[in-house]
Amino acid sequence: MTRKTRRLWLVIACLVGLGSAAALTLNAFSSNIVFFMAPSQVHTKPPPKDRTIRLGGMVVAGSVRREKVKDTPVAIFDVTDGQDAVTVRYEGILPDLFREGQSVVAVGTINPDGTMRATEVLAKHDETYMPKEVAEELKRTGKWDPRYGKAPDAASWNTMTAKDAPAKASDPTQHGS
Repeated sequence: MTRKTRRLWLVIACLVGLGSAAALTLNAFSSNIVFFMAPSQVHTKPPPKDRTIRLGGMVVAGSVRREKVKDTPVAIFDVTDGQDAVTVRYEGILPDLFREGQSVVAVGTINPDGTMRATEVLAKHDETYMPKEVAEELKRTGKWDPRYGKAPDAASWNTMTAKDAPAKASDPTQHGS
């Protein structure tokens, strides 16, 4: 084998090794990606049953139920984006700042019956905080325009419709601006 042939084989081996490492790295990243979804998106296009998602929205007032299963606290509550709601079941201790009518992000998988089995629940940290994804979904559905004040509480969403929001947004006097 000539020196030139050996060098060619070495370059080919290095490229194959580098390509394999890149493929393995990308595969690891893609299996660990967690997508954000709103309740209306979950009902419209449910994720695969074993796919971990982040479900964001507001906790529906009056929907929180607490149980105990073998000394483990279980919380069952509904999360809404104003269009639809998803029932979430979480085994464990909820964050101290978890409240009805407040924004929340639940991490977990969707069951075949459309409910969510959460492995983690994240609650807002002060009265002005809202997860970026929840705020974007509220703006997208026409439920909130940040130019006119803070986001509405979840209890008022049942009386709001997306078609009403632009009419209100076009008249700043209705919002005290």
